[in-house]
Amino acid sequence: MAPEFNLKTPIGYLSGIGPHRSDVLAKELGIFVFGDLLHHYPFRYIDRTVFHKINQIEPSGSGVQFLGRLVSYSIQGEKRTRRLVAAVKDETGIAQLVWFQGIRWVEKMLKVGNVYTIYGTPTLFNDQISIAHPEIESYKPNQVNRTFQPVYNSTEKLKRLSLDSKGLSKAIDVLLKSVRINETIPLYIRSKYELADLPVALRNIHFPESTKSLANANYRLKFEELFFLQLKILKSKITNSVRFAGPIFKNVGANFNSFYSERLPFELTNAQKRVLKEIRRDTLHGAQMNRLLQGDVGSGKTIVALLSMLLALDNDFQACLMAPTEILAQQHYQGLKALVGDGVEISLLTGSTKRRQRSEILTSLADGELQIIVGTHALLEDNVKFNNLGLAIIDEQHRFGVQQRAKLWKKNKLTPHMLVMTATPIPRTLAMTLYGDLDVSVIDELPAGRRPIKTVHLKENMRLRMFGLLREEISKGRQVYVVYPLIEESEKLDLLYLNAGLEALEREFPLPTYKIGIVHGRLSPKEKESEMERFVKGQTQILVATTVIEVGVNVPNASVMVIENAERFGLSQLHQLRGRVGRGAEQSFCILMSKDKLSRESKIRLETMVETNDGFKIAEKDLELRGPGDITGLQQSGIVNLKIADLATDQTLLQTVRNEVIHILDNDPNLNLDENTLLRKGLSGEPGIGWEKIS
Repeated sequence: MAPEFNLKTPIGYLSGIGPHRSDVLAKELGIFVFGDLLHHYPFRYIDRTVFHKINQIEPSGSGVQFLGRLVSYSIQGEKRTRRLVAAVKDETGIAQLVWFQGIRWVEKMLKVGNVYTIYGTPTLFNDQISIAHPEIESYKPNQVNRTFQPVYNSTEKLKRLSLDSKGLSKAIDVLLKSVRINETIPLYIRSKYELADLPVALRNIHFPESTKSLANANYRLKFEELFFLQLKILKSKITNSVRFAGPIFKNVGANFNSFYSERLPFELTNAQKRVLKEIRRDTLHGAQMNRLLQGDVGSGKTIVALLSMLLALDNDFQACLMAPTEILAQQHYQGLKALVGDGVEISLLTGSTKRRQRSEILTSLADGELQIIVGTHALLEDNVKFNNLGLAIIDEQHRFGVQQRAKLWKKNKLTPHMLVMTATPIPRTLAMTLYGDLDVSVIDELPAGRRPIKTVHLKENMRLRMFGLLREEISKGRQVYVVYPLIEESEKLDLLYLNAGLEALEREFPLPTYKIGIVHGRLSPKEKESEMERFVKGQTQILVATTVIEVGVNVPNASVMVIENAERFGLSQLHQLRGRVGRGAEQSFCILMSKDKLSRESKIRLETMVETNDGFKIAEKDLELRGPGDITGLQQSGIVNLKIADLATDQTLLQTVRNEVIHILDNDPNLNLDENTLLRKGLSGEPGIGWEKIS
């Protein structure tokens, strides 16, 4: 006996699908249940109301529709060359139709003298229009044709099972006729935003009757997708704020005050002061702080992080700072140590920490003697135990998964406050989606005295100009980065690779006048550290590197960043690399080297880099070009895997939806009101929501 149809009914129960097809649908398209198929939306539509005359048809590479009377047909060739060839005509000319497969089935429907509706992609063969494997059906003048024919993504395996775009369309039509779709959004919201009813929207997204009905369906379904996404995120945020108690930092004591008044190296910007106030407010409520701190490269996030940790220390709590790489962790440790001096107990824990030293660190951490620990993923290990962890800070948080973030929560009886930082600016729409459960702070101004980096794009024939700038800057006592995308030559990619580039640089900048260092991912941590140390101390003028130096390297004396094969890098990565310079008061430069011929997208990326230093503008353009999954590098629990909404183009709608959800939850945080019954059920994922079997 088949189960009651609902959103989670296995797709094999749909008429015409069955066990074998359902297995292939699952493997090829991730369609397991009725709901998956219903939300497998068309990626485009064919306007089937337009009919061409044969003499108007040109081999354009796109589909055309026309009416033709069958003049003749015949089966030609043998075995592999066997084909069915037909001739059709109208009052303007003759066209040829050819089938290489399904010949027996096609032949049964052909009758000389009949008129057919024909659709396909035309080519030119022997100076005559020819269409291979056209869609063909008998023309019925009084038959009502759909305005738009949906086109669905399919695969070769599915096509062999007659589940091409047309087959999927038929299956969805059967599905829509097999179930009655009920509403998921209350009437008061639908009326406020003039949303189409759900059954109408789903019918029209697959089989639209007009451009207006398609637009209305598109708007309704995008609204719904973003609405329930934001409802889930913001409801979870409310639940967590009640569920997780956090330590209270009621004191601003000696650690914070003495550093602020005596050791602070520069005046805080207004943005830094604002963020500190937000953190201070969060840590007074007795609920766990979950805050995302965004700040462009060089904006001063580290000082904010340190002051926040000193606040924890003033309330007898420990603090930790976790970074994704040993280079960055080492740099944070050295920077913090130099800032706080001997007044604070601070240690570094990474994968390469010696066993004896590790044992001492773990003991002092568990005893509470160690106040601040900086580390890599090593901090997540089970044997790392805190005495009283009050604040956990994660730098470059996009390198860590949600589960890793949660692991730090369990390091203490009382859930520690969480501050996650990123120098990779995140577009507002993506922040609201990926990190909607976090409060967001932004440092949107650079420290006083910083000059904007000048960015130029040079092609290969301008290489001598680049070498000249490098010599000029080095002669002033400045230092230079040269970054390559690869270590060794690739047979597949025509790139300047690091080893060859190093040889060219050594010819242009010979010893003993110039000294060149090299850093890449294949070096051991000790070798990387040694090379970086030499560069930091000014013992080498040029550092040749791969993107291992993308994040966190801070050498104020470095004034030039050369990025070879810049067209091969994403916008976010280019911006991160550029941020390695411009950290002092002197003018700095970023030189984007590329080959002469560039794709349209590469041109846009490089033009964007030249036009602006604003990381948030760059992030918006990156989202537009690449999509959210690529930008984050992680599909963070799949929440960016949207079916119909687009975070790059639907920013206004997302903000509208989020504001509405906030308003609803402010008035009814648990969705207990009768008017929100549908929302409560939809959020709980009840399988029957929106569905009834048609008897």
